[in-house]
Parts: sequence; structure tokens; C-alpha cells
Amino acid sequence: MFNYFMNNLFLKWFIGRLAPLDKRIMIVNYTETGWKIITQRSHGLLAAQVCAQWKVKNRPDRWIETLTAVAEHDDVYNEFENEDLLNDSGGPKNFKQDHFREDYCDRLLKMAESKSAFIALLQSSHLQFVHASEPEAKKYCTNLRKRENKWLQICNIKRPEVELAYELVQFCDAFSLLLCQDLVQPEHRKIEISKGPGGIAYELYGVEAGRLGVTPWPFETSEFTVIYESRNITELAHRDTLAFQKALNEAIVSQHKILISRLIK
Repeated sequence: MFNYFMNNLFLKWFIGRLAPLDKRIMIVNYTETGWKIITQRSHGLLAAQVCAQWKVKNRPDRWIETLTAVAEHDDVYNEFENEDLLNDSGGPKNFKQDHFREDYCDRLLKMAESKSAFIALLQSSHLQFVHASEPEAKKYCTNLRKRENKWLQICNIKRPEVELAYELVQFCDAFSLLLCQDLVQPEHRKIEISKGPGGIAYELYGVEAGRLGVTPWPFETSEFTVIYESRNITELAHRDTLAFQKALNEAIVSQHKILISRLIK
């Protein structure tokens, strides 16, 4: 019975990893001791740490707003407060199992718009990137494009400026997700991060334990350190969301420190 439960739970988890990227729920990794969970806000903070190291000469004109958008692109989701956290087996939902929620999207945009129209433009771009392929989000994304005209007018800019800044947001988001999902390949094999500003493709690879390399090198300094937190839960399934949130609150918090450096040939 235990083996059946484990196989069924693992299958659902694995299928979730194959779904479209970057939804609005926690990142869940199965380990030998249970679940390794990274909250969306922790993932966003890690993405911002990567963004903060971008070459000064290549930074978008509205730099602080871009950095803020990276840090807060998933802040609407709070695993300590939200309710839709468990799958049918009682295990924690992985972020790729999430789906379009208009109320969450609206909350994110209101948070962004309360800071600046430019941040709203970047978050709008991100929502369309994440949800454009979902039929139930088609109308919502179409309306977002119309709303963007107001924000563009406020900022007195053209769409290409927003698109260039969003390419950096998307790159940093993808970089963080690779780290949070433990997807760095063994034996120094490279894995594509994403296309960054200007359509340049970047790759990530392991150098040694706790040290990674990126090519081509897009950052200001020759090396820097990033830190993110995870929570480890040994129970594979929970009777309800409150039980899971209690376990999440009481879980051991681990800090992961990674050195990212430029390989000098």
C-alpha cells in the first residue's frame, strides 16, 4: 500500500514538472527525506539577487523598477496564507501544477500599479508570458494589452523599452527556477537558462560543489554569491491545508549558498 501511494504521488509530481513554467505556487522537490519546498517569494528574492549583478552598462534605464519587478513578480502568492496548496493525494502542489487565477493576477497588478506604471507593465508582460497558452486566460491577456496603453502613456515610453527590460526579468526568473529545482547538470554539462536581453542565449553549468558558471558572462563582477531558503517536510501527505501550513511553519529552514563565477580560460 505504501509503495502504491509513493508511486502514485511521485507520478503526479513528475507530471507536474512537465507543465508550463512559472506559475504562482511553491516549488516542490522530492528528496529521500520528504519534500524540499521553496516559496515563491524566496524564489523571487533569488531572482533579484541574480538581477542585481547585471552589467551596469547593460542595465535598463529604469533600473530600480526593473529590479523591483524581478523581486516581486510572484509576491501575490503566500504559502502561509493561501488555500490551494495540496493535490488530490494530499501532497504539496508543485508550481507547475498551478493554473490561471484571475483574482491572483488582479492582486499582483494592483500591487505593481501602486508602485509605478513601469512595474505594472513588466508584471503584465510576465502574466502574459505565463498564462497566454491557457484558453481560460485568453480574454484576460487580451485586455491586459489594452490596459498597457495607459501605462505606456504615463511612462512616456514605447513598447520596445518594456520588452527589453522584461527580457531581463524573464532571464532572472528562469535562472532562479533552475537553481530552486536542482536542475544543474552533472559532469559540467551545460543547460540553457534562457534568452536574455537582445536575444542572447545563456547557459549554466556546474564547476564544483557549490560553484556554478555562466556563459557568456553577463554580470558586472567576476563572481558573486546568492542565497536562498528551503523548508524540509518529512510528511508526504497532509489531511488538509491547515495541517500542511502548520508543518510548513514548523519545518527546518535550510539556507543554500551558491557561488557563481566567471570561468577564466
